[in-house]
Amino acid sequence: MNSATLIDSASVHAELDDPDLRILDATTILRRDVAGGPYVVESGRPGFDRAHIPGAQFADIPRTLSSPQSPYPFALPRAAEFAAAMRLLGVGTGTRVVAYSQGNPMWATRLWWLLRYFGFDDIAVLDGGLRAWVEAGYPVSGDLATYPPGEFVPAERTHLAATKDDVRRTLRGASACLLNALPPAAFRGEGPGAYGRRGRIPGSLSIPAVDLIDPDSGRFQPPPVLAAALEIALRTADGVPVIAYCGGGISATVDIFALALLGRDDAKLYDGSLTEWSADPSLPLDVG
Repeated sequence: MNSATLIDSASVHAELDDPDLRILDATTILRRDVAGGPYVVESGRPGFDRAHIPGAQFADIPRTLSSPQSPYPFALPRAAEFAAAMRLLGVGTGTRVVAYSQGNPMWATRLWWLLRYFGFDDIAVLDGGLRAWVEAGYPVSGDLATYPPGEFVPAERTHLAATKDDVRRTLRGASACLLNALPPAAFRGEGPGAYGRRGRIPGSLSIPAVDLIDPDSGRFQPPPVLAAALEIALRTADGVPVIAYCGGGISATVDIFALALLGRDDAKLYDGSLTEWSADPSLPLDVG
């Protein structure tokens, strides 16, 4: 089953009056000093307030769709926490969701992954995000939309997530295909670091999320290009887990979404990613 859906701006525009449609802007801003160090996380709400797709609402990933109990940003929230946030956005039984971002599509794919993890499948990602919408000549709005509370009943799909122990077992010989979605320099451990230690989990393959997106349009690459980039993961045998990770569990969802577009929808997200892994000095990292 293909569990990932891309939707274009024309299709969303044609459905704006559908009372069951919920459009969610999932934008988050990451800033970091040029010398390195942890990212500073900022809300994308100001940009949303200035201009968004008419009828859209703001899905605040770091504040309401991540765990307040975790020491790491963007950690998977509890089911009750996520469900409460979705209900306030009017998402639930009988509704459909279109997720988009003002810029990097990884925020939209993170929201797609979260909804799918908690059992909600009727979600599409707007290909090209707000940029594609504006370039198509469609209007933007500064008005805030409200909807009746949704009836969101979470049903966790724990098989879609990998834990630190799951990944640690690969170091002991357990079969798996580990995908690192960070840029090549970060994969090699070069340049200013954003996490506790530089490098990659041993045995990882470099599948940068940025390579899956067309740099000129911000849209996903065509299926043949995605298939070529993800060939090894697509050929991984049934029963051998494909585990994607990055720095904090965000850009890796681009890899997972692209795999699902191609029909491989069993890839797992190591949600803690390098933020968690590098904080444990007992765990190895490869560089070079």
